[in-house]
Amino acid sequence: MTQGNTAVEVLSAPLRVRFDYTRSVGPIIGAFLTGLREGRILGARGSDGRILVPPPEYDPLTCAALDELVEVAATGTVMSWTWVPEPLPGQPFDRPFAWALIQLDGADTALLHALDVSEPGQLSTGMRVSARWADERTGRIQDIACFAPGETTQTAICSEDTEALVTMLTTPVDLNYKHTASPQESIYLRGLAEGKLIGGRSEAGGPVYFPPRGANPTDGTPTNDLVELPDKGTVTTFCIVNVPFLGQRITPPYVAAYILLDGADIPFLHLVLGCEASEVRMGMRVEAVWKPRAEWGHTMANIDHFQPSGEPDAPYESFQNHL
Repeated sequence: MTQGNTAVEVLSAPLRVRFDYTRSVGPIIGAFLTGLREGRILGARGSDGRILVPPPEYDPLTCAALDELVEVAATGTVMSWTWVPEPLPGQPFDRPFAWALIQLDGADTALLHALDVSEPGQLSTGMRVSARWADERTGRIQDIACFAPGETTQTAICSEDTEALVTMLTTPVDLNYKHTASPQESIYLRGLAEGKLIGGRSEAGGPVYFPPRGANPTDGTPTNDLVELPDKGTVTTFCIVNVPFLGQRITPPYVAAYILLDGADIPFLHLVLGCEASEVRMGMRVEAVWKPRAEWGHTMANIDHFQPSGEPDAPYESFQNHL
């Protein structure tokens, strides 16, 4: 894509998404995790008699709930494997290792886990391995630190608090990646850094998409016709947020609304502040409240929020096709 006679230089930036994912585990997975904490590995017997490890909550053939748990051995056979020459942060080792599918003795399915070997020449399908237990166990798959070649089983010392069944599991999620913007998105982001709202369309008179997309979703034609939009618009739909959550910047209640900028054909989500949450309504006219110029970057966060503009409400017919 070109802007004028100049090719657009696309923007890119590293992004990191981090949060703790907490879930209840139910009776089957809870029993499996509790067993790991106690140094035991449990599977579930399926309707066809197979022992499934890890145990699923429901039978893969009949979809019926499973309830018969069976203890299996901490030794097993490698069914397949893959070598990891350059481990990533958060993986079991900071040195080369293998991931392996291991069918434990007494089980009929394979368990994926780390295998501690120093080079791929030590690996083979069919090799015998045994579990190496973590010194401290809390009811997670990491209670098995890894598997190691051989059949010498390590005696797992029972952890404290062995009576309480594991009912909850918190898993830290940490994603690091590089986002490269499309040419249209790059122009949009540079516009934000200059206090401009840039939309895109395929042709003059066509639907204006904000933020701009690389292609018109109806026919796939490039949205290279760029349109600068005003920072005023109309609330099409909205939600009053009453529930607090981790990392929340604003004390509830407050409003998150879809706002249709004047001249745009797609609404976008932003905050509506500057009035009581109960006063926000469909059709309300709003205007952007920008952060101080020194705080601007290549981000929609340059607009702190939208507030009522004081104009009369837009008639429903003017935005009914944009809900």
